[in-house]
Amino acid sequence: MATTATTYDQVVAVHGTGAGERRRVSVGRVLAWTVLGLIMLVTLFPFYWMLRTAFSNGAALSSEPSSLLPVEGTWGAFKRVLGLATTAEAQAQGGSGAALDIGRYLLNSVIVSVCITAGQVFFGAMAAFAFARLRWPGRNLVFFVFLTALMVPPIFTQLPNFLLVRDLGLLNTYAGIILPFFFMTPFAIFFLRQFFLSIPREVEEAARIDGAGAVRRFFRVILPMASGPLLTLTILQYIQAWGEYFWPLLVGSDEKVRVITVGLGIFRAQTPQGTPDWAGLMAGTLLAALPIVILFALFARKIVNSIGFSGIK
Repeated sequence: MATTATTYDQVVAVHGTGAGERRRVSVGRVLAWTVLGLIMLVTLFPFYWMLRTAFSNGAALSSEPSSLLPVEGTWGAFKRVLGLATTAEAQAQGGSGAALDIGRYLLNSVIVSVCITAGQVFFGAMAAFAFARLRWPGRNLVFFVFLTALMVPPIFTQLPNFLLVRDLGLLNTYAGIILPFFFMTPFAIFFLRQFFLSIPREVEEAARIDGAGAVRRFFRVILPMASGPLLTLTILQYIQAWGEYFWPLLVGSDEKVRVITVGLGIFRAQTPQGTPDWAGLMAGTLLAALPIVILFALFARKIVNSIGFSGIK
């Protein structure tokens, strides 16, 4: 018994009883979850404030600016944005009386975003294949030049692009909005090149032995293996194209090609009563952002996994 007690005391002295360790791990976990919860609260609070404002009565917002709940909760802002409210009803709730043709603007945004995304993903994949799998003189130098384009602020290219689009007679057309973004982007090339480099060369060599040329290897071997990164790039580029504002405003201010971001900006500027219709603006922003939020929520895990696998930190 003495020997057993001594052995137990020695084990406890060296390793502890385990309860303290479990307690320390538990405290650390609680602290980690607390910090994570605070970060999520800070991140999501603007979205909640947007909801709170969208469901408020615009005329009463100034009376309770710090209220965490909707002020005189109403659907009036959504009716104004969708054009379902009369001018008198809109002005009674603090609106300007202007309507937002959100259906038309959303359709324009979908057309522009889909075309831009399709071009960037397709041509970016071909360029990434050339940089990663083909051997040609000056390949690394040209790739370096493409990477340096990531450091050039987009605003520097706006004026030359505008003059070119104007001279081509493409102002206020879908083509004028789409063309400057349609072809490859440095980010798309870098993103896909990182994945293409990870594909074993034995797979491509087997296709080469079977008589497949570069084009066939690209479409029949490389692209099927890159379905995950291609989907991730498609989502990222679509979200970026959806959020473009300055260029569509510059060349596509006409209502027939006006995208949702430009439409919201014009809706905000229509303030005959002196102050913006914040409730209506937040309602329109919510309707515009909802498709992107749902899209990102559905594919968030795949996006994170593909970015990590492609070597982007």
